Amino acid sequence: MNKIKMTWHGHACFNIDMGKNILIDPFIEHNPVAKIKRDDVKADIVVATHGHSDHVADALPIATKNKAPIVTMVELAWLLQEKDHSLAIHDLNFSGSITIDGIKITAVPALHSSSFEEKFAGNPGGMILDNGNTRVYHAGDTGLFSDMKLIGEIYRPDIAMLPIGGHYTMGPEDAIHAVNMINPKIVIPMHYNTFDMIKQDAGHFKEMVEEETNARAIIMDIERELEIVVE
Repeated sequence: MNKIKMTWHGHACFNIDMGKNILIDPFIEHNPVAKIKRDDVKADIVVATHGHSDHVADALPIATKNKAPIVTMVELAWLLQEKDHSLAIHDLNFSGSITIDGIKITAVPALHSSSFEEKFAGNPGGMILDNGNTRVYHAGDTGLFSDMKLIGEIYRPDIAMLPIGGHYTMGPEDAIHAVNMINPKIVIPMHYNTFDMIKQDAGHFKEMVEEETNARAIIMDIERELEIVVE
């Protein structure tokens, strides 16, 4: 039985404490549903899945304040480094990994797009976070794609964090197919209800997960830390 702690700041932004405090897809300052100030966010490691502002907008200021390294996709890493040469910014590409303070971070594909301040930012990705006991798959922004089955087979995530908002990403129905391909123990929906165009009923998604897959779904409350037990 393993435990991690997680806090959702809304959209796709989470603090995940798995021995080190990982902030992924930092979007706080202009996030209409976040209830915390950017300067109050703590992080040992900052991770960004792609360059869109609703996933990376606060990466540099939070990393600077916390003296934390940033891990992201390679071209986005280069663009961020151009803006701040003082930070440790680690560039990954698909199937590449880096281990920082006992946390192994691996980049996996996502089916989406990526730009940063009107510049092409390479490929978007998902990220596998592994502390040796628990594996978390943050899918980033993505549509449904068949290699999710391969991600499940190779990395065997205990927890899958999947977008369900539709419009820019998978909606709930496609996310159910994703759950069946990835086969995690726990599913956490994300990237929904931030804006009108991605409104979804997370309760209905939870019902579908638990009726149509082998996983259980956890619906997180914004800014409420939750201890998650993985058996």
